[in-house]
Amino acid sequence: MSVYLDYQAAKPVDEKVIEAMMPYFNKDFANPASLHGHGDIATEILKQSRKKVADFINAPNAEDILFTSGATESNNMALIGSALKNKRKGDHIIISEIEHISILNIGKYLEQQGFRVNRVPVDQYGIIKLEKLKKLITDETTLISVSTASNEVGSMQPIEEIAQIANEKKILFHTDAVASEAVIPMDVQKIPFDLVTLSSNDIYGPRGVGALYLKKGVRVNPILIGGGQEKGMRSGSENLTGIVGFAKAAEIMKSVINEEASRLKKLRNKLISGVLEAIPKSHLNGHPEKRLPNNAHFRFDYIEGESLILSLRDVNVSGATGSACSSKTLEASHTLLAMGLLHEEAHGSLLFSLGRYSKESDIDRVIEVLPGVVKRLRKLSPLTPPDFLK
Repeated sequence: MSVYLDYQAAKPVDEKVIEAMMPYFNKDFANPASLHGHGDIATEILKQSRKKVADFINAPNAEDILFTSGATESNNMALIGSALKNKRKGDHIIISEIEHISILNIGKYLEQQGFRVNRVPVDQYGIIKLEKLKKLITDETTLISVSTASNEVGSMQPIEEIAQIANEKKILFHTDAVASEAVIPMDVQKIPFDLVTLSSNDIYGPRGVGALYLKKGVRVNPILIGGGQEKGMRSGSENLTGIVGFAKAAEIMKSVINEEASRLKKLRNKLISGVLEAIPKSHLNGHPEKRLPNNAHFRFDYIEGESLILSLRDVNVSGATGSACSSKTLEASHTLLAMGLLHEEAHGSLLFSLGRYSKESDIDRVIEVLPGVVKRLRKLSPLTPPDFLK
């Protein structure tokens, strides 16, 4: 039996999405920038797709959606673009200590360019400290960027409060919604976001497509210069096939997100309780309640997450030790360290993320095999106290 519980790293493309994309590979393939009739058809398809993605987050204007090559590019456009645009107003940017690696590395890049970047600390659950955020704000602060939820431990951030703080101070607020967009509905008219990063694959669309919501009136400098597509903000011929897939995925997700979240939460709770009850010296990372419905992040004393992944691989169970974008470094998770864990504790972590095709039998299989895997690895580990093995 094969079990895939690494949906945070990659999701399959929905069959209905593939079906929607097929005509745009070799039939209606024209460039929306072309002036002929076929180009007009492509332009209309692009317009319809933009509207569907806008509807997904309840954006009031379809033109508020800019298509990109993915979440990383959207994050670059949001942070670098806004930093450059507002440099005369100030050179100070605030992010959190546990942002996705793409945000953290953009922060390092901006520091190299002369900007000041502060990182808000988090509590033991990975939730940012609002009072610390308020104290970091200065007259030079032009942007606050905090992800809607941790892509690693699943803790949900107080986004409404952060948005309100930024709004009152007239500071732009950006959120990377990739970790939450498949399980938490977003309404940009209810919460005053200025910029929102979205990803196609994270809602079961094709990879290599993303979007940045840019609130009407908000301006950023383009970071890709060329032919002036996407209102001059993102040059390069639009990936029409991928965008159609993204739009279809958004349309589907909007109709099922609440039902899927409820189903996944039940499976997640069963997985968490089953693992914690079956394995001594096991712990749940992240907030026990304010967490994504599809996230179960554990740590196990005396062993390393990498050995867990390799051992689970032998029994056809796929999980992760942290963010897929940084897990190959074998370094301790920056998120867990920021939460106050020791290096050895951070190294003993394991993430299971559930998705649309996760079944109860998948959870049963993990609960069946994981205790034995942990027990065997603890016997081999020099970190395990001799008395614990008796």
